Amino acid sequence: MSQETSERPDGDLRNTGMSLRHDREWDYELDRIVDAVAERDAETVGLQFPEGLKRRGPGVASDLRELLPDDVSVMISGQPCYGACDLDTYLMKRTDVFVHFGHSPMKESDRIIYVPLFSNVDVFPIIDRALDEELAPPEEDPDVGLVTTAQHMNKFDEMREYLEDEGYTVHTRRGDERLTHEGQVLGCNYASADVDADQMLYVGGGKFHPLGLAMEHPEKHVVIADPVNNAVSVADNEKFMKQRYATVHKAMDADTWGVIFCTKIGQGRWEQAQEIVENNDDAYLITMDEVTPDRLRNFGLDAYVNTGCPRITTDDGPQFNKPMLTPGEYEIAIGEKPLDSLEFDTFHGTW
Repeated sequence: MSQETSERPDGDLRNTGMSLRHDREWDYELDRIVDAVAERDAETVGLQFPEGLKRRGPGVASDLRELLPDDVSVMISGQPCYGACDLDTYLMKRTDVFVHFGHSPMKESDRIIYVPLFSNVDVFPIIDRALDEELAPPEEDPDVGLVTTAQHMNKFDEMREYLEDEGYTVHTRRGDERLTHEGQVLGCNYASADVDADQMLYVGGGKFHPLGLAMEHPEKHVVIADPVNNAVSVADNEKFMKQRYATVHKAMDADTWGVIFCTKIGQGRWEQAQEIVENNDDAYLITMDEVTPDRLRNFGLDAYVNTGCPRITTDDGPQFNKPMLTPGEYEIAIGEKPLDSLEFDTFHGTW
């Protein structure tokens, strides 16, 4: 693990899972993109990459240029991208073929080609360690829930069979329409973990997903098998919860509130934002696409409520100079709900 990551407190989730112990190669499905260009007689192609893969963008564009006719233009989105809900709609409207890399479809569309970029990391050695170190053996508890992220969905059936061969009864489900695959979790949605098992095995990188899962399902023992960083651990939300309680307490003294409505296509909760403003004369609706500390600092308000992506609050919360709350935390701060009702903010439905 990098020095930068290892020195952060457990409650700080910025960049977790970004320190890689394995080189990863991706299949960018260039032939599929070339076929789409030919079928649509396209003149322009737009490419969108998640933050961790943007440095690969110029290379992919260069490879495409060699495969495509000379009169086809290839453009790369420079907008931030953290999920399938984070589409560059400006570029999408101005290209004949739009390719979104690194995420599974949140909503099917003929306008978008989704290239999931499955990981080539071997997940089974770390699953073995999880069985030895943290999961109860099948003779003590035969039931286990299995979840993973989009990058490892290509191995999901094999993971399930592997656990079954070890004697477990494996419980899986597809959560709701925001999720493409059975057993898939997102940073904002853990509905696939709603299964009849007291212990859950999360296979994937980073702490954010399993931490959210543990908060959404506090009755479950969540074991993290991280094949990227070659680490096994148990999701412990205690430090994170202390951080959130401290932020809520600080916001209780706020006189003025900024209520953020995110204009990104898959992250808006317009009715919720409107309701908060309508019921608080000292709350002001602020619309923006990318929510950053610098953009909010100039408003000079006492606290903010984020109705956009929950990860803005949880990942980046420590960076804001004023309290940044989820809608549920806001209700606690103004006295509408008790402090012990604090829970993880999740997204359901698409757009």
